[in-house]
Amino acid sequence: MALTADIQSGSENGTKGGQGSLVSRPFAHIGRSVIGWVDRMGAAAIFLFMALLQIFRRKQLSKTVQQIYYIGARSITIIMLVSLFTGMVLGLQSYHALLKFGASGAVGSLVSLSLIMELGPVLTAIMITARAGSAITAEIGIQRISEQIDALSTMRINPLRYLISPKIAAAIISFPLLTAVFDLIGIFGGYVSTVMLLGLNGGVYLHSIQTYVVMSDINNGFVKSIVFAVIVATVCCYQGYFAHMRNDGHGAQAVGLATTSAVVTSCVLILVSDYVVTSLMV
Repeated sequence: MALTADIQSGSENGTKGGQGSLVSRPFAHIGRSVIGWVDRMGAAAIFLFMALLQIFRRKQLSKTVQQIYYIGARSITIIMLVSLFTGMVLGLQSYHALLKFGASGAVGSLVSLSLIMELGPVLTAIMITARAGSAITAEIGIQRISEQIDALSTMRINPLRYLISPKIAAAIISFPLLTAVFDLIGIFGGYVSTVMLLGLNGGVYLHSIQTYVVMSDINNGFVKSIVFAVIVATVCCYQGYFAHMRNDGHGAQAVGLATTSAVVTSCVLILVSDYVVTSLMV
């Protein structure tokens, strides 16, 4: 009888323990995810800091110029195309919306401020991430899994100085320049759709821009573009540099997963940081 009672009590305790583990299991998963995310953010911050220290070393200028051409000059076509149609659509929608309130003369200021403060920096960063950021991650990831980065370390060449620092410096230079191109072409696209196609007076459109757009608005847009440049360059380089340490794939599969993760993470962080920077500058 005593033995039977002990067995029954043990089974009841095991059942209760199992139920407790089932209840706490989702929270444990969330906790592990949060700890892993914080760990990766800290590692990426250290990675960025160490790469920034190498930017001003000797023989970095030529590599930085090459990366400016790759990240900036080769992205200008897609930036101009996207900005033109973005400005045209924005001008078209703004004109019909403001016409209902008899304020069609403010179309120029609405289009220009929307592009300069929000759409210009954000869409430029997303376009560069899709075109250049993904390629950077894949390039560095292939160099990692093919042991080229290990060979650099063996030859006493700092991989961060040779591979990462020029890309970060080029991104910081290229993003504001491409954002300025996006803003100008977008404003021209708004002019085309409202003045040339819808018949709004061209002087009213340009006067509205001159009256309501101030230098602080332009500076805010450039600040955002620099923040986005640091985020995109760091995330893409970090994902490629540590592609061999992924748990969900190896070899070429790891490079593909790292590239996907870099693009998705960069786009999400661009939108999150856009809100944070906007709230700080308002």
